Amino acid sequence: MVMQEKSSDVSNENPEHANPDIPKEQKGYSLEILKIIKEAQQQHGLRHSDYQRYRGYCSRRLRRLRKVLKIPQGDRRHFKRRDVHTAMVSDDKFLQVPLVMAERAWSYAMQLRQESNTEPRKKFHLISRLRKAAIYSLQLQELIESVNCDARTKLEAQAYVAWIHGSLHFELQLWNAAMENLKKAQVVYENLAAALPEVEQIMYKARVEELAPSLRYCAYNIGDTSAIDDLMQMRGQLSGELLASLDAVIAQTREKQTNSEEVVWRGKSCGSIPSSAAAMLMADSQLNQTLDKASDQQAKIDLLQASLRDYKEKINNVREIFKAELKMKDQATAPQNLVAYLQYIRLSRTLERNLAMVKKEESEKAKPSSIVRLYEAALHNLVEISQLQDDEEFLQEQEAKTKSYRAFRCFYMAQSLANVHRWRDAMVLYQRSLQHAQDALKCGSILQKDLKESLKQLESSIEGAQYAAHAHSVLEEGQEEDFTMNKQFKTKKPLSERLHEYREDPSLLSKQPNVYKLPPPMQSIPCKPLFFDLAFNMVEFPDLSNKLQDQGKKAQGLTGLVKGLWGWGNK
Repeated sequence: MVMQEKSSDVSNENPEHANPDIPKEQKGYSLEILKIIKEAQQQHGLRHSDYQRYRGYCSRRLRRLRKVLKIPQGDRRHFKRRDVHTAMVSDDKFLQVPLVMAERAWSYAMQLRQESNTEPRKKFHLISRLRKAAIYSLQLQELIESVNCDARTKLEAQAYVAWIHGSLHFELQLWNAAMENLKKAQVVYENLAAALPEVEQIMYKARVEELAPSLRYCAYNIGDTSAIDDLMQMRGQLSGELLASLDAVIAQTREKQTNSEEVVWRGKSCGSIPSSAAAMLMADSQLNQTLDKASDQQAKIDLLQASLRDYKEKINNVREIFKAELKMKDQATAPQNLVAYLQYIRLSRTLERNLAMVKKEESEKAKPSSIVRLYEAALHNLVEISQLQDDEEFLQEQEAKTKSYRAFRCFYMAQSLANVHRWRDAMVLYQRSLQHAQDALKCGSILQKDLKESLKQLESSIEGAQYAAHAHSVLEEGQEEDFTMNKQFKTKKPLSERLHEYREDPSLLSKQPNVYKLPPPMQSIPCKPLFFDLAFNMVEFPDLSNKLQDQGKKAQGLTGLVKGLWGWGNK
């Protein structure tokens, strides 16, 4: 059993030895190194210089990668080192393993640098961690060079290796070697920024600016006047050596480039766009393809809802960036045009979501009143969209859409009135809906093809609904008011209070007839005694007036005068 497990491990590690007759397919791999590490650093602690948190993230990320790629290093009890080899690589994630290991060692070194201010002995541990990061970066470069990677990935690997080695030599105070490596990394990043579209240039330009202070410090420590001339010569040599690779990068990125250097909307320039706005534009360009693959209307609604939440955050970020420019209301500036364009995208997607909800409600045969509310929201979106531009053609387009959706709203309002037998009001709304549809179809060149077909179908539906409403109004003439009055009368007066009136009330035959109000209302009644003493009225009492007079005479005299004068004598 042990021999079988070992043989299976060997076959997994080296699939070429297991079956050498099968030719390996040449698959292209790509790894945007700087983008991956920058996004991870900003999201996991380095925004606040928390290198310990970032190191913990790298450890967890490395564990997840090895588990997914099925290259664990032993089990819980035993450790068995397994590096990524060329034969293993079948996915881009295999290239991330040495990258994450290098980042983990580098972040540990930066953490030790912060702690070495109070504990100088940690300086040695710092250097050993940087050496380890340099070893892993070389493994990454060798792996990228051995597999079929594109030119951009190879250049980014060279720049990353140069930057790690430059950081190591900087700590070792080997100023010439540090300057050479850091300058090489700076040149590669500069050329990559020049070759890539403006949307992706910001990250590389920021990296070039980060390397500038270290280069100046190295030049200061060298103290050689010829250092600047050597740097310029090295810059020219590196540009010549990387020229062929940069041409390949330009050829590859031009095919993928979706945003031009300057965004123009409705003939107005939006200027250079920040990274958050660029991400929103790229996500919006890819959203249409995702919506086409959605299985049903609910899936489309969920996708649009998630995108709208993301768009709102990105627009707020752009507003914070151009806070000063947006306060200038006298003249239109490029940031104002950019914010208006982003708002237009968000409102257009909101309108699309509301229309998708309308289609869902129509398919489920929901109440017309719920569909009316959705069209109210769509009209509100169109009002906000029309306020973003003062272009006449743009305003005419929004006005045509407004008339179209007003026609649909009036139609469903008429449907809801027809459901409660208000045929005359329904006929008026049908006529108004037909008028809005005809006005919208007059602007045929502006409207979209789908909207035109929907309006034509609406016209035929309105015609049939009008005839039906007219027929019902003739058949039920004079009964509409009686129906409403009976409904009000039935809900207020019970049958016991209207016995003197004759009125047909179908509710009396239902399960809850309104016959008598229960419980009955409280009434005030006179209080009754518990016992009736009837003999008391027939009794004749004796006359006691003479006894009362004798008691009054006895109380007279001297004692009667002074009784109670000083507080004594009272009973």
